[in-house]
Amino acid sequence: MSVEVVHWNPRKPRASGPLGRLLPKRPPVNNFGDLLGPRIVREVLSRRVVDASPGAEGRRLLAVGSILRLARAGDVVWGAGVNGKSIDAPHELTALDVRAVRGPLTSRFLAERGVAVPDVYGDPGLLVGSLWPRESLRWDGPPVGVTLIPNLNDADRYRGHPDFWHPCSPLDDTVSRIANSEFVIGSSLHAIVLAESFGIPARLIRSAHEPSFKYDDYYLGSGRDTPVMADDVDEALTMGGEPALQWDPGALLDAFPVDLWMP
Repeated sequence: MSVEVVHWNPRKPRASGPLGRLLPKRPPVNNFGDLLGPRIVREVLSRRVVDASPGAEGRRLLAVGSILRLARAGDVVWGAGVNGKSIDAPHELTALDVRAVRGPLTSRFLAERGVAVPDVYGDPGLLVGSLWPRESLRWDGPPVGVTLIPNLNDADRYRGHPDFWHPCSPLDDTVSRIANSEFVIGSSLHAIVLAESFGIPARLIRSAHEPSFKYDDYYLGSGRDTPVMADDVDEALTMGGEPALQWDPGALLDAFPVDLWMP
């Protein structure tokens, strides 16, 4: 695609200091939630029979994730949000073209800084269940009851749990695992988003590293109150899933910036 779909997927140094500058960097992080944006955009374009190869050269689209810190002047925003860890950091918000945001907290953040924001909310990850229906996603493993997917920064805490699934597992495998689960828990926001897109009950576990901002933003943007988070796995299992979505994908799909690929 000549339009860049911005997503966070850095290659980190193998060592600190001067040695780290000499050694080849590690492979990309490949956190599954951060890889969803380009995949969803390609599928939406395909279903609209739009060729993804041409487009407005040099334009950038921020589509999924807490990535507004990466925005540049002139970027288009469709469903992305603010990261609670970077609220006080400088943001380049000049001339952003906002079509939709993840939720009202991101909307307020932008509006307070003079950016025009339409009343269109929703994480594009919520489209996954309709773009790739649950019954179409093959799973070759054993039947899945519970899947536990933590935020990447919380992963070490849960590695020994029998229901643990690493958030940096291959994207297709992770989507299939979620789609074939009966209940999804964890501190990975997009594990919860994808589960709910498939109609699977889900419960957040409080992250030891992530502020509540992005979670609250997502739940408020999907027509609910802020989430009631469990403190641990046992409590999440006892609590069961959050209330079902009160959200219609129509407005988010209508706001998709297909014009970026039009002559």
